[in-house]
Amino acid sequence: MKTLRVPINLQQKVMRTLRAKLMLAQQKLEQHIPEPIINYKQRGTTAGSAYLKEWEIRLNAVLLLENGENFIDEVIPHELAHLLVYRVYGRQGIAPHGSEWKWMMEHVLEVPASRTHCFEITSVKSRTFHYHCACPITHELTVRRHNKVVRGESQYLCRKCGEILKQGANIAATDIK
Repeated sequence: MKTLRVPINLQQKVMRTLRAKLMLAQQKLEQHIPEPIINYKQRGTTAGSAYLKEWEIRLNAVLLLENGENFIDEVIPHELAHLLVYRVYGRQGIAPHGSEWKWMMEHVLEVPASRTHCFEITSVKSRTFHYHCACPITHELTVRRHNKVVRGESQYLCRKCGEILKQGANIAATDIK
């Protein structure tokens, strides 16, 4: 899949926000923190991801283009906080959005700690496939999971009834005579 080209003015805004928050963190944590790599290769409905060992932040170019400043103000500090927590505390026993991350967001980066974004995702949501079990609900599987079922590599179970999910009409509804 081809990566969208992010306009230079948006890339500059991303970097200004990143550097401002990084400088704030360096002052409050009283240590030098290297600038992370930024790329725009995040896909799907995820706005951004922090790659701890690579010291990298991946941003969703589509969501950035659609949401601009709001995306930058929310996602950059969120992902930077993950990197900072890793640098300060390491990885052992640290929950991804635990108290250390929340503290980093609110007290160091001075932004509200929010675990998920509220951006419209229609443009980045992939196609889903409908599967059924004995329950009266429809389960939606992603393209990746659907393809694994078709190739016979995986089976998925309903969390409620424990039955194997099957594609097609709801078995319980079609068996009624």
